[in-house]
Amino acid sequence: MKFSHAIFEKHSFILLVGILIVVAIGGIVEIVPLFLINTTIEKVEGMRPYTPLELVGRQIYVREGCYNCHSQMIRALRSEVDRYGHYSLAAESMYDHPFQWGSKRTGPDLARVGGKYSDEWQRLHMEDPRQVVPESIMPNYAYLNERTLDTEDLVNLLNANRLAGVPYSKEMIAEAKADLALQADPDGDATALAKRYPKVNVRDFDGDPTRVTEMDALIAYLQMLGTLVDVNAAGLEAKVQQ
Repeated sequence: MKFSHAIFEKHSFILLVGILIVVAIGGIVEIVPLFLINTTIEKVEGMRPYTPLELVGRQIYVREGCYNCHSQMIRALRSEVDRYGHYSLAAESMYDHPFQWGSKRTGPDLARVGGKYSDEWQRLHMEDPRQVVPESIMPNYAYLNERTLDTEDLVNLLNANRLAGVPYSKEMIAEAKADLALQADPDGDATALAKRYPKVNVRDFDGDPTRVTEMDALIAYLQMLGTLVDVNAAGLEAKVQQ
């Protein structure tokens, strides 16, 4: 029996059924594999959840709308890699809910800003950007220095991230408030903190060691961006497009 597509051309209902069958097959082929693997993100050595202080700093970053002017995604283009560093890896955003890739660059990309500037530079830049970048059009955020950090909902914040898949242990959640205070205390014993959160920066970030402010949290967050994964040790080659 010779097959002819004329039946589909002459009967719209049969054509509709055929389209639905083809689309269903295509959908199954794409969707079923996602149920058979644990994650679509390849893990790389060095990634860890945010410390409580970094996590709160990230919340402040989102609250202040920093993503409206700053992206956190370096594309594999020569111009971007030369300016900002190694292109971004999917694993570097695996604990972000929501991710901060962004799509607009009124200001520079911040994916690898961690350690690029000193804490003092970051503080001055937040207080009055034109102190360090005369041509900047960024607003002032000096009030972050005046606000003592509110940790009332810190445990709930970690629990919410845990429900979203971030691997915070019960110990991490139980010690969250203590860990937050310890990270901003340069004189404290951070041994346990460093075990829970490798490569953690422990110091006074805002220049005022007498209290923990929103400025402390935001700078702590910025100073860890792009610093956890050693792309060279991971054997990742920066294959970029001209």
